[in-house]
Amino acid sequence: MDAFFVAVELLDHPHLHGVPVVVGSPSGRSVVLSASYEARAFGVRSAMPMSVAMRQCPTAVILPPHHQRYSEVSSQVMRIFRSVTPHVEQLSVDEAFLDVAGSMRRLGGPREIGEQVRAEIRSTLGITASVGAATTKFVAKIASTRAKPDGLLLIPGDQTVAYLHTLPVSALWGVGAKTQEVLARIGIRTVEDVAHTPVSALRQLLGSSGEHVHQLAWGRDPRRVVVSRAEKSIGAEETFSRDVEDSDVLRRELLRLAHRTATRLRASGNRAGGVALKLRYADFSTLTRSKKLDEPVDSANALYAAATALLAALGDRPMAVRLIGLRAEALESGGDGSTQLTIDRRDDNWRLAERVLDDVNRKFGGAGVMPAGLLTPKRNDDPRSGHSGGSSSSPGGV
Repeated sequence: MDAFFVAVELLDHPHLHGVPVVVGSPSGRSVVLSASYEARAFGVRSAMPMSVAMRQCPTAVILPPHHQRYSEVSSQVMRIFRSVTPHVEQLSVDEAFLDVAGSMRRLGGPREIGEQVRAEIRSTLGITASVGAATTKFVAKIASTRAKPDGLLLIPGDQTVAYLHTLPVSALWGVGAKTQEVLARIGIRTVEDVAHTPVSALRQLLGSSGEHVHQLAWGRDPRRVVVSRAEKSIGAEETFSRDVEDSDVLRRELLRLAHRTATRLRASGNRAGGVALKLRYADFSTLTRSKKLDEPVDSANALYAAATALLAALGDRPMAVRLIGLRAEALESGGDGSTQLTIDRRDDNWRLAERVLDDVNRKFGGAGVMPAGLLTPKRNDDPRSGHSGGSSSSPGGV
């Protein structure tokens, strides 16, 4: 997909078409999640520190991310893919490999199928996709990147090597900046240079990956499309703009993350059999703790209770916290059902209330209804940019 997060945001903000848009938090420690092509013209790129992006493109409109919305649109995109072929390997929320060999008799050749997919995504969802078609996954990936934005590039099998040999060495999987430097020292700057370098020399330079890089340079990639496996975990995390020592602030953020995670759980039709807590301290050391739940859950109330118990069990922390995360693990299907976890049904009542919250927010926007514990007045010293300050040690009402 083309600038996927931005594209989805523009569905709800059509007046921003044609202007630089960046998705992410304006916090100094956050990074760019997605940038429109207008913003990319200023040098803004995904994973760039937001502070750098704002300096390079001060006129950009910064939009906060809405991950549940992206997940919903992603599911629609994947359904379109699976209407073409059951052989879909989803790589991320906005990218997948499709093996269309078995669909060609019904739908036409690779170019026709690619154009059909692009047209269906545009007409149904209002966003654009770029397609690369080739006889191997590696070359198809390159072609899709070169086709952006909103294009299609077909590399016929008999033209694969000739096409690859026109590209810089950075096009090869596994050749990052450091590897490029190593290769450049002996004059290797293109894929063709790699192809004509003895494997023994590449092994000496790159170790065990030398042969792999050489194979790719000749268009050899035997990997097949593997139908995506079921998601094993769902979670969310937050990096604070300033390191946090206050446990109340950490619990408050866990409440927010619990609701974000539970919403995604219910949307995916899964429940969690376990919960994991992640803390990254000021010195960048990272700690994780997890626990198995007595019953599978998909309510934020249950996730929050488990996560705060893990936090409390840590006792005194050695230093302030830079990042906190919550992850639902040991997923199993069945999120649409109802389980009575207590005699008075309080746990199930939480699930029912949260499902109503899902419906309301789906209709009126992601910030329409939220836990009362997250509605405290905003303070200037709030360490989490873009969100209100204050503290809460309990989930509060909805």
